Amino acid sequence: MTDLTSTPPAAPGEMYPQETGFAVLDEIRDAALEQLSPEVVDYLEGGAGTEATLRANRGAFGRWAIKPRPMSGVSGPDTGTEFLGLPLSAPVLTAPFGGDGLFHDGGQIAVARANAACGTASIVPEAGTFSYERVAEAAPAAARIAQLHPFEHFEVSAERARRAGYTTLCVTVDCSTAGFRVRNRTNRFSPDLAYFAGNQDGVGTPQVAEMFERLLGLSTPSWDWGRLAEATSRCALPWIAKGVLTADAAEQAIAAGAAALVVSNHGGRQLDPAPASLDALPEVAAAAAGRVPIALDSGVRTGSDIFTALALGADAVLIGRLAAYGLAAAGEEGVRRTIELLTEELRTVMMLAGTASVSDIDANCLTERPR
Repeated sequence: MTDLTSTPPAAPGEMYPQETGFAVLDEIRDAALEQLSPEVVDYLEGGAGTEATLRANRGAFGRWAIKPRPMSGVSGPDTGTEFLGLPLSAPVLTAPFGGDGLFHDGGQIAVARANAACGTASIVPEAGTFSYERVAEAAPAAARIAQLHPFEHFEVSAERARRAGYTTLCVTVDCSTAGFRVRNRTNRFSPDLAYFAGNQDGVGTPQVAEMFERLLGLSTPSWDWGRLAEATSRCALPWIAKGVLTADAAEQAIAAGAAALVVSNHGGRQLDPAPASLDALPEVAAAAAGRVPIALDSGVRTGSDIFTALALGADAVLIGRLAAYGLAAAGEEGVRRTIELLTEELRTVMMLAGTASVSDIDANCLTERPR
């Protein structure tokens, strides 16, 4: 099998080595989209409504430029950090995208193994193809955070994750119902629910069809912060609130006991139009005021995007579509190469911006582009 990750040394006179595999992230995305059926491509690439939020996520990064710092003396910058006590070789975690078996047979098991190889971490989805237990058994060092939804079975799922070795929960708070996803509706997209049913085999957990009925139903009773606070107070694990876009939501989440926040609009797949995650980040960071760590999700595509997010107040980023591209392109090797390329570009940007460590990256490193 072709090695998709190794890079031979450059020959004399070559500016760049002749890659045997993926040289840039766009090659991974292209390879991924070639592997997938058109309806799965739309499921992966699409957003809600007119996809204004999807476009805004990328547009927000384009409004910032990174200031070069020539002759800084910085070499070999350190991308290492930690998030909620979890050591990371780079400020990157993979987002909890479900239906992962649609993209590759290895699914989140392959994602977690790639994270383990790279020294990063997975947020393992509740609606994934493989159970919390199977992913944790395959890559215990990386499968440390379990994602779940605030439904009636919350405490059963939380205890199951704890027993499987997870140290943190990630609660998706922006999904009281699924977004109005036009591409999926147009395609009459109806995948085999087995791709989403990895965790639907324990006592007290709903069948996957029931879970989707709750998720898609507009009349399903939804939780509020008070009910979430009560449920999480009975769990033995700290939890992250994923889906925070305003100062008010940040305050509510922290008051409810959240140990960290994820600034996210669900990759543009929920409310549309909604604020771009990067645009919301400074407001949320100011509201949090250092009380809890913050991750940025939605729209990250490059190492310079990671730098920009850190400069505006994030402690780490989540990658969803990027990880899915890697998975679809080449399974575990594709995800690993994705993380390697992101880290390599981040390190390059840090050196050119004169930042020796991620803790040196702040708002002074950025300038707004003229509008």
